[in-house]
Amino acid sequence: MTEAKTEVTTEIKAENKKKEKDQDVLLKEKSDRRLLPHVPDPTGQRNILDRRGKYTDDEDLTTLLREHQLGVRYVSDFPVKVKAEKKGKPVIFTGTCRDISDTGMLLVANDDFDDVKDCKNVHLKFKVPAGSMPEGHEMKFKITGQIVRSVDSQKAVGIEFSQSLPSYLDRHKDRYLLVSASLALAFVAFCVVLMRAESVIYFKYNALLYSYSLIAAAFLLTRYLFGALYQPVPVNPDFTPSVTIVIPCFNEEKWIQKTILSCLDQAYPVDKLKVYVVDDCSTDRSVEKINELIDKLVKSEGQRYDVKDRVKCFVQEKNTGKRAALVRGVENTDTDLVMFVDSDSFLEPDAVRNLVQPFQDPKMGGCAGRCDVANTYTNALTEMQSVRYYIAFRIMKAAEGVFDAVTCLSGPLSCYRRELVMKYKDRWVHQRFLGHKATFGDDRAMTNFILRHHRCTYQDTAVCSTIVPKKHRVFLKQQMRWKRSWLRESLMAGCFMWRKEPYAAINFYIGLIVPIMAPVVVVYNLMYVPLTQHIFPKAFLVGLLLMSLMMSFAQLLLRKSTTWTFGFLFCMYYELILLWQMPIAWVTFWKSTWGTRQTPTDVKAAQKKAAKKKEREEKKEARKEAKRQVKRKEGGDGDDRGKAGTGTDA
Repeated sequence: MTEAKTEVTTEIKAENKKKEKDQDVLLKEKSDRRLLPHVPDPTGQRNILDRRGKYTDDEDLTTLLREHQLGVRYVSDFPVKVKAEKKGKPVIFTGTCRDISDTGMLLVANDDFDDVKDCKNVHLKFKVPAGSMPEGHEMKFKITGQIVRSVDSQKAVGIEFSQSLPSYLDRHKDRYLLVSASLALAFVAFCVVLMRAESVIYFKYNALLYSYSLIAAAFLLTRYLFGALYQPVPVNPDFTPSVTIVIPCFNEEKWIQKTILSCLDQAYPVDKLKVYVVDDCSTDRSVEKINELIDKLVKSEGQRYDVKDRVKCFVQEKNTGKRAALVRGVENTDTDLVMFVDSDSFLEPDAVRNLVQPFQDPKMGGCAGRCDVANTYTNALTEMQSVRYYIAFRIMKAAEGVFDAVTCLSGPLSCYRRELVMKYKDRWVHQRFLGHKATFGDDRAMTNFILRHHRCTYQDTAVCSTIVPKKHRVFLKQQMRWKRSWLRESLMAGCFMWRKEPYAAINFYIGLIVPIMAPVVVVYNLMYVPLTQHIFPKAFLVGLLLMSLMMSFAQLLLRKSTTWTFGFLFCMYYELILLWQMPIAWVTFWKSTWGTRQTPTDVKAAQKKAAKKKEREEKKEARKEAKRQVKRKEGGDGDDRGKAGTGTDA
């Protein structure tokens, strides 16, 4: 009996461990008692210090939001060493941090609570673990503070720091990282230039190869240069155009409520913001979750914030794809701007306010926000993606934004003038390429329509976070889909990008050629040259190392995060695995399956694949049966001959 219980307990532990492994690791922000704490109160009953203020014209909104962000608390669980004074005598004790913000923490005392709660002049020593607070906070702190309240029921004390954590980081970490990362980045760039000088010297020996090297280096360095020169459009508090956020949803019951709340909980005038969710015939409980949240919002905040008229859910009659879902949302609104937000992406409270600012330019047709990774610390794969996402937006997309020629307004967070979306909606929904219907790459496709005659830019201060794949199988399918859509839409954009600013045009065409040629160049340098000329490709490998270090040091400089080392790992991962998806994309760009979710196209493809597999198995079984019949026939003939021989002998 005891052995049976032990086996059951072991199985339960193993199952729980597996579940924990499959869970995404996200920042655990302590929930507010209100569902919409950041929305300006139209009645003016609450001020900004109550986390729901009515913003006036003479208030600096950016400063208010930044100060508010300092007070956001994150659920945590790490040890803290404390030195303090009580009645003039030193007291030393330990505790556990239960929640922490940039301005203080809630500390549960491990010792006698009565001896702790009246202490003065508190000196704290702790280390913030990665994932407990936003990236960049993970380090050791030695900071002073004061006990400002006690929670007897939890045997905990609230401690206010003498200085904010960002101020501490600036004095003890950031300035040193700024200097060291800047020097490292400059050194790497200098080495790249030196290597390309060698390419000029030996150019006559292999013009094609060294031309590629020079072009690739120029492309990379100029991207980082213009990314460094980029500046976002500052917030004009008087500019508040009407906005509708459209969220397409398909089988996203896990995240859809969090997404809707983040879109509605914005520091933006209530009468200027709507949120429309369009469900594309989900087969899970997505619609139930959407309606459940809307009902909850109507009951708790409906009267104050007019939730019933501002938040709507549309359910498609049949599954018609993401583009059709987005168009339905756009058709049912009349706002100046429309924002597209993926159903597994979460907006920062000032995302809408910042994202609309570039539209003060009447020629601006679309704008992309920055997308960070929400589940960064889940595993090594998500940490690599975190670095890749940050560099892709903060450097690569920002460089395009300098010239208002962003070639992809990404799906997690993008904004368009509604009249332009309505103008191109039919061509967008029914887009075909070489006779095949385009089912993904919706963000690049719409960007192409807009960018052909208008400006498209990037706003780094408009931030959202998204859930990225944590399994290699799913990640590789996603990357293959992206490469197919990139190839298709880049070829189409090549028809008009030559009309843009010279740098933007040249940069685009180089950015098109370099990835396509990369597999050929790698094969030539790492296989052909060593095998035919017996030369070790050290120069090529050093070049790869320098490019990976440039990504890592840029992450360290701009984000000051411990994830910077994963930039190097991602570059290696790209060269070993992702690079070889490009040749496959060349010959399969017409495929319309998503690969990461069971859309109708994926279901049909799976059914077709299963039918072919079944047909092969049936043919194989038929061949085996034919062979068995032949053997039985041959065996029967042998028996007959044997019997006949026996009769003759007799």
